[in-house]
Amino acid sequence: MKKIVLSVLVAGSLLATSCKEAKKGALDLKDATVETAGKAADATTEAAGTVANEAKEAAGAVVEGATDAANTVVDGAKEAATTVADGATDAANAVVEGAESAVEGVKETVSGAKNSALAGVTIPSFSNEAVTENLTQYAAYAKNYIAANGNLAKITALAPKGAALLAKGKELASKLDVTEMAKYKSVLSAIQSKMAASK
Repeated sequence: MKKIVLSVLVAGSLLATSCKEAKKGALDLKDATVETAGKAADATTEAAGTVANEAKEAAGAVVEGATDAANTVVDGAKEAATTVADGATDAANAVVEGAESAVEGVKETVSGAKNSALAGVTIPSFSNEAVTENLTQYAAYAKNYIAANGNLAKITALAPKGAALLAKGKELASKLDVTEMAKYKSVLSAIQSKMAASK
């Protein structure tokens, strides 16, 4: 989620920077146009001499027209920048909403699972709660088995309980659908792998 938010912030920053540059370019164009028109007015005044007033009026009209045109360009750039910023904000909001939905989905999945007594193994919920309880008990048995640390007397004492839990679990699991059966086998395999690693 941090990567998504960071990407959105970088994209927004780039858009804002490009909008500022477009606005600056429009203002520079306006200044250059006004400056050029002023120089043209001065040159006309000097060259015309006797028609200075008429030249000044013409130059004034040119300046006004150029100013109006430059203002139109600036206004267009501002509108474009606003539209781009609005689009970036909408996109960022959509990304954030999508990320929040994904987080909620993960929270719901995790809330339906139980932490087992065995570190690193999570017991998911099953449609038959007895299967969930059986796996939870089997994980607790596995924790005790691992804690026996190879002590044959302790392992022998634990063996009947482990066999009974395993048999009951397989009986309960035989009534699960294909998806839940795969989930059951995956958790059982994870528990037994931890037990095998402790030998």
